[in-house]
Amino acid sequence: MLDAIATTRMQRSRGAASVRLGPRGLLDLAQSGSAKAMLPRMTAGLPEIVFLNTAGGLASGDRLDYRVGLTPGTRALATTQTAERAYRAKDAPARVTLHLAVGEGGWLDWLPQETILYDGARLRRETTVDLAPGAGCLLLEPIVLGRIAMGETIRHLHLSDRRIVRQDGRVIHHDALALDDAALSRLHRPAMLGEARAMASLALIAPHGPDLLEPVRAALDEPGVTAAASAPPGRLVVRLLARDGWPLRRQIMRLLRVLRPDPLPRIWQV
Repeated sequence: MLDAIATTRMQRSRGAASVRLGPRGLLDLAQSGSAKAMLPRMTAGLPEIVFLNTAGGLASGDRLDYRVGLTPGTRALATTQTAERAYRAKDAPARVTLHLAVGEGGWLDWLPQETILYDGARLRRETTVDLAPGAGCLLLEPIVLGRIAMGETIRHLHLSDRRIVRQDGRVIHHDALALDDAALSRLHRPAMLGEARAMASLALIAPHGPDLLEPVRAALDEPGVTAAASAPPGRLVVRLLARDGWPLRRQIMRLLRVLRPDPLPRIWQV
């Protein structure tokens, strides 16, 4: 009896959802396991794709895959229904892959809600964006370390998070974040996170990105948020730090109003 209990394997969650859109609407939708994709009726702005993980979070060994494909000339927004939670993991990390492909002259806003990392979480995530010539994208990735409202302190963590953007097969943007127990012990230093426990990276990949640098810097005025913006060729990159997720979200919403002409995702409305 004890041997049977000892050898019982925990159930792992698997999910995959893929959406393909053209200028006239949905071309293909596939979903399996815990991953779902919803397309709310468009009332203004871009068509929206809302991804949902029905497992309620990510635990050790879970696998989640999201995919978006836009044909030439198609514009769309993709987001998540709620914050994603990565729970304590004793064994293998949870793995999340996102593949976003934008056809020639198309545009995609990838604006997920926060990823909340619990103490002891293990998460490996990779976002790959393939842009055809003349295509562009806006990429957001907000992260919160621990359940701040509950006073949780993160002492153990393994995070590997990469975002790779290719255009016409050439890498034009590579953003990586890695955190482990050793890094956590140094995060309180002023040169790193200091007292911040919420962070976000925002990247606009478009020829007009550098032109928005000054308006973006002027909008970085949310109390409790430390931020900086830079404009490498063909890109605009913003980094944000805050003590908790609420001022971070307010600052992100203000930035999105500067960076994009369309309304915020309806699911983001607060």
